[in-house]
Formats: sequence, structure tokens, C-alpha cells
Amino acid sequence: MHCASSEIWHDPALPFVESRRACHSRACYKAHSHPTFSIGAVDVGFSRFSGAGKRQVRLTPGTLVLVPAQRVHACNPEPGTAWSYQMLHLDAQWLQQLRLEMGTPAADAGEPARIVRSVELYQHFCQLNALLFSDAGVAEKHAALVTFMGDHDFSAYPALEAAPIAPLGRSVLGQLIEHIEQAELAELSLDSLARQADLGRYQLIRAFRAATGFTPHAYLLNARINRARQLLRQGEELAEVAYRLGFADQSHFQRVFKAHTAATPGYYRTAGSPVLGLLCSPSRRFGAPTSPLPQVQRKT
Repeated sequence: MHCASSEIWHDPALPFVESRRACHSRACYKAHSHPTFSIGAVDVGFSRFSGAGKRQVRLTPGTLVLVPAQRVHACNPEPGTAWSYQMLHLDAQWLQQLRLEMGTPAADAGEPARIVRSVELYQHFCQLNALLFSDAGVAEKHAALVTFMGDHDFSAYPALEAAPIAPLGRSVLGQLIEHIEQAELAELSLDSLARQADLGRYQLIRAFRAATGFTPHAYLLNARINRARQLLRQGEELAEVAYRLGFADQSHFQRVFKAHTAATPGYYRTAGSPVLGLLCSPSRRFGAPTSPLPQVQRKT
């Protein structure tokens, strides 16, 4: 039986990108969203992607899934099985600027998730991620990332069911989200949110979930975890992060963080430097690349 292992890469010199790869993982995620554009790749095993309306999509080895910022989703192994995967997160504003530079359309709030079954794109993604986890220089990694995003038109791939249209007005929804993100966990009041939206409590929960994929409380937890990731990358102590974000105690923070990220806050804080080494031999991965990215050659 294989031992599960995972590693996370990030670099303060490249704050707009973070990557993760896991081998033989059985960990499962709660439904969540990121403030980033995310690219996932299935290396070994099979998983179920939820984020396409009410249905799930089965992902096979060599499949990529493209998840827009703020799209609620989860991707978990099939019951009783393990899988190996990679996940790349790109800051939404950084990507928006890159798209403007390239003259491609900017993302909108209803941008759909996409499933890509292309061996060539999967191999290029693996090559890029291997470079990010390597000891290559910052400039080389930055150039490879820009090149990869510029070389591929992700909008050409089939879209999954679009995100639901919010029954709440955009201004009302924006005000509710701002209120929730500024609230303390223990102080979030469903009554006050309902009054602010001029809706009954049940109507509010249904409308907010239709607009965001979350209940108001789940949205707050997800926002707190995304903020926690930022603070932990900056080296903040766990107890301080838990206190700043309004968790009851460090144990509560750890449970919620792990449910959303499949990693403990302590592991996440120390991950990324130094690089822990390759987890899965490339030869064991589906369609493993045998040559470097053609656009960015390593110097010898």
C-alpha cells in the first residue's frame, strides 16, 4: 500500500502563484472557492468534480479542470480509492492583467468551469509545475508561467454548466458580502443580513446560496480560510491567525482549515521552502512529460 504524501510550493518573489501536488491521497475537501483561477490535473486514479450545477463529472488520469475565481467546487477521489493530482492557483488580478496584455477577453462573474482532455496540454502543465517545484530561478519560473498561460486558449475547451444567475441584485449582494467579510465568526447574524437584504431568513439563505454557492456562514468560513492562507504564507503564527480571523480557538481553526484545504495550518505554513522533493516519479504519472517545455529551455 502506498503512503500518501503532498507538498505545496510558493515563493514570496512570485506572490501571484501557488502550487500543490499530492500522491496516493484519500483526503476529501468540503465545497469551497478560491479568489484565484485554478488549474487541476489528475495524475493517477479517478475523482469526482462538483462545480457544474447539480451534477458531478468523473475525471480520469490526464484530465485538467479549469476553475474560475470564486467558483464553488470540490474535487475528491472516488469512494474507497486514492488518487494523485496537481493544483495550480493564479491570482485573479494578475491573470486579468496578463489577459489585457495579450488582448484576450477579461473573465466575467459567470465564467464557467472547463474540463480539458488533451494529452499535450496535460504534459505542458506537468512540465510547468515540475519547473515551479525545481530549484530554477525566479525569472525562469515567471517566464515559463507567462508563456504557458499565453500559449493556450482555455476558452476553446468545452464549458460546464454556467454558474447560476444571482436572484439578488448585484449591489445588494455586494453589500451583503462586504458585511459578511468584515464580521466576526461569532457575531454573524442571519437576522441582520435578512433585514439588510429586505428578505426573510429562509429567502435570504436560498438567494445567497443561489448567488454564491454558499450559505452566508459557509461563505464567511471560506473567506476566512482564504485569508488564513495569505497570512500563513507570510509566516504568521497559527495562534495569531486563529485569533485575528475570529475562530473560537486554535483547534477550531485547524479543523476548519483542514476541511477546506486537506492540510493542517502548520503544514501549510512551513510548506514551500525548502522544496521537499519529488513525490511521484514522473514515470509513474499518466502521460508524463519526457522533455522540457519547448518555449522555456533550461540552461546546461
